[in-house]
Amino acid sequence: MPQWLLHVDLDQFQAAVEFRRRPELRGLPVIVGGEGDPAQPRKVVTCASYPARAYGVRAGMALKMAQRKCPDGVFLPLDMPAYEAASAEIMATLGRVAGPVEVWGMDEAFVATDGDPWQLAAEIRSAIIELGLTCSVGIGDNKLTAKLATGFAKSAGKSSAEPEHDPGAAAGVFELTAANWTELMGHRPTDALWGIGSRIAERLADLDIATVTDLMAADRDRLATEFGPSTGPYLWVLGHGKGDTELTTTPRTPVGRSKSETFPHDLTDPAEIHREVARIATEVAEEMREHHRISTRVAVTVRTKTFYTRSKQQKLPHPTDDIPTIVATALAIIARFDLDRPVRLLGVRLELLQLDS
Repeated sequence: MPQWLLHVDLDQFQAAVEFRRRPELRGLPVIVGGEGDPAQPRKVVTCASYPARAYGVRAGMALKMAQRKCPDGVFLPLDMPAYEAASAEIMATLGRVAGPVEVWGMDEAFVATDGDPWQLAAEIRSAIIELGLTCSVGIGDNKLTAKLATGFAKSAGKSSAEPEHDPGAAAGVFELTAANWTELMGHRPTDALWGIGSRIAERLADLDIATVTDLMAADRDRLATEFGPSTGPYLWVLGHGKGDTELTTTPRTPVGRSKSETFPHDLTDPAEIHREVARIATEVAEEMREHHRISTRVAVTVRTKTFYTRSKQQKLPHPTDDIPTIVATALAIIARFDLDRPVRLLGVRLELLQLDS
C-alpha cells in the first residue's frame, strides 16, 4: 500500500489558544501581537482570528494598520509561554494518535501512514478538538502535496466568522496527489508552490513561465542554466508536484542563532547603535553558552528607516563561546557600516559549530 503524508496545521493558533482560556472571545475579531497595544510603534500582528481576517488584517501587518482596518478588534498581547505549552500538548497528542511526528513549527507538523489517511485525519481532528482547538489536515503523496492540500482544506473549511457551536467547522481535510495535481495546480501561478517565492516567480515569468503548467513543460537544462545546477532542476521537480516522503523526527540541531530588535525610535547616534549591538550580541552569546554551543562566525544586520537592509559577517579567530570575543567581533563588524541613515532594526547572528551526531 502507498505511504501517505499528512500535514497538520492548527487553525488561527495563537487566537485559538486565547479562545480556549477566554471562551467569550469566540466569534470576535481577535488580533494578537506585541503587548496588545496598537498605539505602540512598530509592533506587528502575529495572528488574526478569521473574523479579523475578514477585515483584511493579516500576520505581519503593523498593529496600527490593523486597528485602522478593524477598529472594533480585540487586541491581545503575545503570550509565548502559553503558546509553547499548547504546542507541546498538540505534538504529544499527534504522537499518541498518529505515531512518529515531524514537528515543522509551533502549530504544524507532518505525520505518515500506510493505512487509510482519511480515517487518520478524522482521528487527528477529533483529538485536537478534545484539546479545545481545531486543525486542518492536508493529505498528500509527499510533503509538498500534503502541505499544499492543507491550504485547500482551510479555504474549503473556514468561514468569515469563528464557529461558536461546531468547534470543527473551521477545520477541513483535503487530498492532493499526482492524480489531481494538474487539475488543481496547473493553472495557478508558480508562487502558489511551497518553496517558490515572489522573486523566483518573477524570474520565471521573465522566461515566460507564469503557471505551474508552464513550469512542468519547462526545459530542465534551461532552468539549470538560469537558476543553477541544483535550484533549476529542483524547480522543475516542484512543478511536477514531487517532494520529500520521509519523516524527520530527530530534532534538527540549530546551525545558527540570531536575535534582532526593532526600536521604538530610529537610532541616529553611532555610540547608541554600538551599545545596542553589544547588548544584543551579549544576549545571543550568553544563550548559546548556556546551551554549550560554540560559535564560529558573527553576522550583524542593519535595517534603516527606509527599510534598506544589509548584513556583514566576520569569522571568529577560532571557534569559541567567549562572550567578550563575540561582542568585540560584532562591534568590529558594525564599525564597517556607514551609519549615515537612521537605523530602525539591528540584529546579530552566530553561526555555530556543528555537534557530532
